[in-house]
Amino acid sequence: MSKVRVRFAPSPTGPLHLGGVRTALYDYLFAKNQGGEFVLRIEDTDTARYVEGAEDYIEKALEWCGIIPDESPKKGGKFAPYRQSERRDIYDRYTEQILKTDYAYIAFDTAEELDAIRAEYEANGEVFSYDNKSRNRLRNSIALSEEEVQKLLDGKTPYVVRFKMPVDRTLGLVDIIRGNSAVNTDTLDDKVLVKNDGMPTYHFANIIDDHEMEITHVIRGEEWLPSLGLHTLLYEAMGWEAPEFAHLSLILKPDVSTLINRENIDSITKSFTEEFVTKNSQFSFEESAALIKSLFSEVKSPRFKSMLPENEKDSEITASVKQFLKKGLSGKLSKRDGDKFGFPVFPLNFTDPATGNVSKGYRESGYLPEAFINMVALLGWTPADDKEILSLEEMAKEFDLNKVHKAGARFSKEKSEWFNHQYIQTKSDEELLEILKNSDLNLNTEDEKLLKIIHLMKERATFPKDIYENGKFFFEAPTSYDEKASKKAWNDETSTLLTEFSSVLNDTEAFTSENIKQKLHDFAESKGVGMGKVMMPLRLALVGELKGPDVPDILELVGKEESIARISNAVNNFK
Repeated sequence: MSKVRVRFAPSPTGPLHLGGVRTALYDYLFAKNQGGEFVLRIEDTDTARYVEGAEDYIEKALEWCGIIPDESPKKGGKFAPYRQSERRDIYDRYTEQILKTDYAYIAFDTAEELDAIRAEYEANGEVFSYDNKSRNRLRNSIALSEEEVQKLLDGKTPYVVRFKMPVDRTLGLVDIIRGNSAVNTDTLDDKVLVKNDGMPTYHFANIIDDHEMEITHVIRGEEWLPSLGLHTLLYEAMGWEAPEFAHLSLILKPDVSTLINRENIDSITKSFTEEFVTKNSQFSFEESAALIKSLFSEVKSPRFKSMLPENEKDSEITASVKQFLKKGLSGKLSKRDGDKFGFPVFPLNFTDPATGNVSKGYRESGYLPEAFINMVALLGWTPADDKEILSLEEMAKEFDLNKVHKAGARFSKEKSEWFNHQYIQTKSDEELLEILKNSDLNLNTEDEKLLKIIHLMKERATFPKDIYENGKFFFEAPTSYDEKASKKAWNDETSTLLTEFSSVLNDTEAFTSENIKQKLHDFAESKGVGMGKVMMPLRLALVGELKGPDVPDILELVGKEESIARISNAVNNFK
C-alpha cells in the first residue's frame, strides 16, 4: 500500500469555521495515526469571493491549534505549488487531455441563453438541468457540427468545458464513514469543469491536484457527497485510481435550552425577533418579540420542544413564530448562531477587510488551544473507553475513520467551557501567570503575589481571566456590599467584634495564613462565639460578598494594613 497522504484544501473566502477546523484535525489525526503526511493546499480559483488576508488567517489558525502541515504554500514540498492559482499550466495540460476523451465537451451557451431556457422550463412547470437529456438541443460540441464548432472557435467565442455524464449508468460509491451507496447517472447534470476564463472549477482542479499530489484519502464535509459520483467518473475519465473518500457529518446548532438564561433572554429575543420580522414583515416587532420571549421563558421546561409544532389553536403569528424557532433550533452551526448566542465559531479573531467587523475567536475568548482542539475532536468521534481528555498525540494514536459518527454532532457551548476548565486545572501556576501577563488585564502586582492568587483561584476558573475577575478583591477594596449577604452576616454586635479583631491583626507580626487561622480560632474562642460569627462578616468586609477562598488566605494576600482598612470601611458602612 502506498504511503497515506491527506490534504486539507480550504478556499480563502473568509475565516476558518469550526467545521473546517474539524476537517483539518481529522485529516491530521488520520495521517499521523497511519504514519502518513498531511498537506495544506489553498484552493483560490474563486476570485470573485476571495477575501484579503484569509489565507494568512487559515495558516495562523491551524498553527495555533497545533495542526501543523507537512507541506503547504508557506513550507513548500515536492508537489509545489500549493496554491491553485499558481497551477494554471498543469490544469491546461489536463484540460487538453480530457477533451480528447468521450467524457467532456465544450459548450458555447451564454448566461442569457441559459436563463431564457430556464424560464421556458419554469413556464411549463419543469426544472431545467444541463444534462444527458437536454445537451443534444443546446449550443455545444455534441449538438453542433464540427464545422459550426470550428467556426465558433475561430471567432474566439467564449466557451466552457463540461463533463459528459454517461447515460443510465448505476455507479457504486464507497465511503469509509457512510458505507456503500449507488447513484444513477441520469440524475446527475453535466457540470462545468473549466470556466470561460480557462480556470478549472473545484470539481476538476481538486481531482487533478489530488492525483498530482498522490493523495490517498479525501476527508471532507458531507456537503460534497452529491459530487462523489462526478468525482468518481472524473478519475475514470482520466484513467487514474481514485483515492478513498470519507464524508464528515455536519456540526449542528446548539440546544437552545442550554444557552438561554435570565441575563441574556432579552438580547437573544431581540436577535431572533429582528431576524423574524425581516423575513415576515407583516408582523410587528413588539408582538413578535412578546411571543418569542414567552416561548424562550419556557426553554428549560421539558415541554419547550413540544410547544414548538403548530396546532389548530395557534394564531397566524404564533404558528409563524413557532415555525421560525423550530427551524432556528436545527441545522448547521453558523457564524450567525455564534453572534446570536454569544460564543465564537472561529479559532481566532477575524476582521472583515470590507466592513471592519470583528468576529470573535476562541483564542481571544480565553480558550486554551489544547482545550479547543480536544472539544473539536469529539464533535463526531468517540475514543475508546469514552475518554474525554486527550492530548493531540493521544488522539492521533487512537484515531480511526471507521469510528467517526454518521450522524451530525451538536455543538455545546457548555461543553466547550467544560473542556477549557479541565485544561486550566492542568496548567501550572507559572504557566497561567504567563498567560495572564500576556493578556490585556491590568495586573499591577508582583509575580510572587500573583502566583499565590492563581493557586487559590484557578480551581474555580473556566478561563484565565476568571482568576482575575473572580479574585478582583485581591487587587482592589470593595466599594459596596452584597445586600443579601449583609443581612446574613452582619448584626448589631458584628462591628464591635470585627473592630476588636482588627487590633488582634494589628498585633500579629507573622502575617501568614497559618498564623492568622490560629488567631481567628483563639479570638472566637475567647469571645465565646462560633467561627462563623467572625468569618462571615470578615469575608464580607474583605470581599464585598460571601465568596472567595479561605479567609486567612485572603488576609495574608491582601496584607495587614489593607485588611485593617477594609474592616474599618465595612464597620463605618454598617453604622
